[in-house]
Amino acid sequence: MAKSKNHTNHNQNSKAHRNGIYRPKRFRCPSMKGVDRKYLRNLRFARKHNKLIPKEDRRQLREERHKIKMAKRAAAKVESKTAGKATSTTS
Repeated sequence: MAKSKNHTNHNQNSKAHRNGIYRPKRFRCPSMKGVDRKYLRNLRFARKHNKLIPKEDRRQLREERHKIKMAKRAAAKVESKTAGKATSTTS
């Protein structure tokens, strides 16, 4: 008796493409199933302790940062002016 056919890929490609091959849909919150427990616990704490600062406090922080930035710019201007005078007197 002759050996029977073990495998063929005939027509499988056309069958697969009949309705199109799509990538799996990406959901907004992917499942955390199978993710390391230690990582998940850390993620939970990170979310818990990463709250937004109230608006007034944010405004105050922004103003303080702006003052620091302007002070640095003013200091740099004064420094460049004094450096320019020093070079002009030596030459």
